[in-house]
Amino acid sequence: MKKIKVLFPLIESGFGHIMTAKAIGQVFAEKYGDKCDVELCEFFTETGDKHLIKYERMMSRQVKTYNTFPPIGFMATVFCEIFGSVLSSLGSIRLIAPFAFKHGVAHMRELAPDVVFSTHWATNYYAEHIKEDKPFTVMYCPDAQLNKLFEYHADLNMISMPYGYLKALRKRKYDINNMKLVPFFIRNEAFDVCTDKKELRRRLGLPEDKFTVLLAEGGYGIGKTEKLCRRLVKEHVPMTVIPVCGTNKKLYERLTKLACSPEITFVPHGFADNMLELQAAADIFCGKSGNMLAEPTFYGNPSIVNHYANLIERNIADHYLNTVGCTIKMFSPKKAVELLKSFAADPVLMEPYRRAARDYHGNFGAGKAADMLWAAIKERFPDRAV
Repeated sequence: MKKIKVLFPLIESGFGHIMTAKAIGQVFAEKYGDKCDVELCEFFTETGDKHLIKYERMMSRQVKTYNTFPPIGFMATVFCEIFGSVLSSLGSIRLIAPFAFKHGVAHMRELAPDVVFSTHWATNYYAEHIKEDKPFTVMYCPDAQLNKLFEYHADLNMISMPYGYLKALRKRKYDINNMKLVPFFIRNEAFDVCTDKKELRRRLGLPEDKFTVLLAEGGYGIGKTEKLCRRLVKEHVPMTVIPVCGTNKKLYERLTKLACSPEITFVPHGFADNMLELQAAADIFCGKSGNMLAEPTFYGNPSIVNHYANLIERNIADHYLNTVGCTIKMFSPKKAVELLKSFAADPVLMEPYRRAARDYHGNFGAGKAADMLWAAIKERFPDRAV
């Protein structure tokens, strides 16, 4: 009997969608790969289809635009709330790029999955529009709450933030059978990183005993990192400052030219493959709201949110600010620098935030969701799931 094919499509529309898809795909393959045909695919680029490539690039440009001009991001997400799930999906997928929609559905049909596990709304929409032999659709929302694009129909839904889960259950379309609360799909490599800060700093060539600040603005490196760094490098406080610029090469080049006070160890990075080690080695994270906040929290570190690009990121910040309690909102670069200086002078001030992060540690990992997915597959395909 042919194995059940479970597809995990990867999409670059911000890096959080890719990371979460890889996390659940890898864990599911490890646990149930002997029972299923598990495939992770670069959905929009693997065939070389120009329409699909163009659409993914457009989505990436939108994310960059929202980070550069947050009012546009807020306006876009508010419009989605006004128009609702069906109309927002229609506009975002079919009207804005009709050829990409047709080619996306066609490619999904070519892949012939029995199950499609999406961490982005676009691939779920394509799977839902296969008219014959529609696959079993599962959608994981990596955000704090469902936005309207993530409210488009799926056979099974998952979310990681408690408030977003409870808010979804208040809607008529969801119940405890089709909406599941699961731990956040942090990268699986996070569990293998050394958590001894001194040891990690030795490996990374960083001062062992200096207060260490990691700054980042997501994969695209658009935000307030440069403003913060220009202030921090002038301070006469023993501190290691590590800005990670992502794919923003111009930012990296500008930062490498900054002159620093003797007390500051300044170590700019471009796109950091060892981001998890940097997170674990730091004392505190400072940057844009988004799913990157999961990583310092996982390692028991506080974080400072210095801006958010849209309503989605505001809700994520609210989760770590108010539900978890490990994050501080500080949009002013000047005030953020003063706060970092106070923490460097007296790290005990961070202890309440550290404790809150440590207490939340159990809410990470894709294993529980993988088990739920397999249980749903067995229910949907009782004759084939053995």
